[in-house]
Amino acid sequence: MQGLDRLEPVSPGRAASRRLTIPRLVRRAGMPGILFVAPAFLVNVAFFLIPLVSVVWISLHEWPVLGARPFVGLRNYVALASSSEFWQALWFTTKYTLLVTPAIFFPAIALALLVNERIRGVAVFRAIYFTPYVIAFVTASLIWKWLYNDIFGLINYVLVSLGMVDAPILWLGTPALALFSIIASVVWKTAGLNMVLLLGALQAIPSDLYEAAAIDGAGAWQRFVRITLPLLRPTFAIVLTVSVIGSFLAFDQFQIMTGGGPGHATTTIVMLIRKTSFDFFEMGSGAAMSIVLLAILVVLSGIQIRILRQVNEF
Repeated sequence: MQGLDRLEPVSPGRAASRRLTIPRLVRRAGMPGILFVAPAFLVNVAFFLIPLVSVVWISLHEWPVLGARPFVGLRNYVALASSSEFWQALWFTTKYTLLVTPAIFFPAIALALLVNERIRGVAVFRAIYFTPYVIAFVTASLIWKWLYNDIFGLINYVLVSLGMVDAPILWLGTPALALFSIIASVVWKTAGLNMVLLLGALQAIPSDLYEAAAIDGAGAWQRFVRITLPLLRPTFAIVLTVSVIGSFLAFDQFQIMTGGGPGHATTTIVMLIRKTSFDFFEMGSGAAMSIVLLAILVVLSGIQIRILRQVNEF
């Protein structure tokens, strides 16, 4: 009570003065946060927002390298609707995505379960499985192109030497074989990354859950179905969505290994955008394709967010 006696009454003027200084204090307190965020914000503006606005603007014009660039509105987008080459590339990219995504996912989860066991030397196997991901896609594609070569490729040499085939196989010379050959190389290249992501999620599951389930009489399969799979759902959603988006953006492996051939059978949407923009110099059409591809990726990202939200609510 003695301390309360020493308190001086606050005049209305001083109270108003304190209320006026609160916004200033808030601004000063928020300045460090603004300074920390500013570099990332500027990078996003410079390398995402400005290029995005520029691409949208170009897609609304007829944009040759030289000469006049008249405004054409949505004509480039309307032209895509009747372009068989565009729909063929989009369909092939979708088909490739539907095939390569499970082909990467299931080996990755199998490898993650294997290297999650506590056995001697397991770290060596983790490094071996992850090493292909460290190799650049261009380098990996060149390696596999050599392996698939029909004249001096290692795969054909082994098959012919063992008498399994009578003549070298044109792995990259037919549409069906070319697609599955590239899928095999992509699985070898990227399964290690998904393995690491899934392995981290597996190791985050408390061991007490498995011990309690074992005490209750649950077998290995029941523990996997009732504990492991439900707790891995958020990671499954991330891995699958990243794989789908990466597959829609496929370019290096097809450009190097097949060049979009034979014919146009293995031309992806990104390859068509590059060819339209920089071979035929039809920048407006190429920009319109880029915006359509961006819209597809936005939808896929929205599906990812929705799946993650439902999993978290579950």
